[in-house]
Amino acid sequence: MTIAESLEKLDELLANAWSLPLSGGKCLVDAETIKAITDDIRINMPSEIKQAKSIVADRGDIISTAKKEADGIIISAEERAKAMIAQEEIVRQAQVKANEIVVSAQKQAREMRTAAADYVDEMMKRTEDSLSRNLADVRKTRQGLRMPGKSPGTQGLDG
Repeated sequence: MTIAESLEKLDELLANAWSLPLSGGKCLVDAETIKAITDDIRINMPSEIKQAKSIVADRGDIISTAKKEADGIIISAEERAKAMIAQEEIVRQAQVKANEIVVSAQKQAREMRTAAADYVDEMMKRTEDSLSRNLADVRKTRQGLRMPGKSPGTQGLDG
C-alpha cells in the first residue's frame, strides 16, 4: 500500500469515527487500525522518499548534462564562427590577389600590344623605305631604257 492510500484510509477512518458529545470535535477511533496505518506509512515512506530524492537527483543530473551540452554547443558554434570568419578573410585576400593579377595581366597585355604595334610599325617603315629605294632604282632603270643611246648597265660609266 502506498503512502497516499494509507493517508486516504486514515482520512476515511476519521470521517467515519464517532464524535463525542460536548468534546469540541473529539472522536473515538480504533487505535489498532490507526497504528497499522501509521506503520504502513512508515514502511512505505522510505521508498517513496528515496524515489523522490532519486527524481530530484536525476533532475539535477539532467540539468547539469543539459548545461554541459549547451556549453559544448556554444563553444562549437563560436569555433565554427571563427573558422567561417577566417575562411571569409582568406576568400577576401584571394579576391584582392586575383584582382591584382588581373590588373597586372591587363597592363602587361597593353604593353605587349603597344610593343607589337611599335615593332610592326618599325618593320613596315623599313619595308617602305626599302621599297621606296627599290622603286627609285626601278624608275631610274626604266628612264634609262627610254633614253636612246644609253644602256642601263653603262649609266654610271659615262657619268
